[in-house]
Amino acid sequence: MNKANKLEGGKVWLVGAGPGDPDLLTVKAARLIAQADALVYDHLVGEGIIQLARPDARQIYAGKEASKHTLPQDSINQLLVDLAREGLSVVRLKGGDPFIFGRGGEELETLAASGIPFEVVPGVTAAAGCAAYSGFPLTHRDHAQALTFVTGHLKDGTVNLDWPSLARPNQTVVFYMGIGAAEEICRQMIKHGLPSMTPAAVVRNGTLASQQTLLATLGTLPNRVVESGIKPPALIIVGSVVGLHKQLNWFEKT
Repeated sequence: MNKANKLEGGKVWLVGAGPGDPDLLTVKAARLIAQADALVYDHLVGEGIIQLARPDARQIYAGKEASKHTLPQDSINQLLVDLAREGLSVVRLKGGDPFIFGRGGEELETLAASGIPFEVVPGVTAAAGCAAYSGFPLTHRDHAQALTFVTGHLKDGTVNLDWPSLARPNQTVVFYMGIGAAEEICRQMIKHGLPSMTPAAVVRNGTLASQQTLLATLGTLPNRVVESGIKPPALIIVGSVVGLHKQLNWFEKT
């Protein structure tokens, strides 16, 4: 490799891989992936993105699926430290944006405490990608003047969220990692004030050719999820902007 294109060794780049479609990578992310000595990547990073890496780069899968973790988070944190201490340039590649439910902050805390230099490269978060490819404008003057991203699965396994604030009208709420808790999410949103007819949707494999958008309401979504057999990776989107899908859908064939 040309020395001018070689990255600084002993350093970690925390890079967002975007929501799935390789074309949604940032130019900087693509450049870093192509130059790194080592690539530590997650489950939601597509093969087309991994193929951008150097043939001789060390590739380490550190993916997490529902209830199935290849490496515990503490082990991933230490792995990044160890690779950097070997003098390698390391790209830690995460689906979406590393600072939006990607545990990027936890990994950087370990790097900082260990004296390892790092940089962060943002990515298109799943909510933005899935919404754009499903015809849901996340904000809209006639529908949503606020936007909330929330995890549907807390660290202790519960779904104990601030339901009164999430159930306010005139906003869009996107639940990451919420498919397993869809029934509880919908029940709580209705209990705290949103009508059962509030539009809601699930988007699976957003931005990929296999994208699947399931349209429903808060009252019908849990049964629709069961009937369809839809599985993660998927997002739940709640709000009247979902009702614009039929008009604004440009990606999925109907």
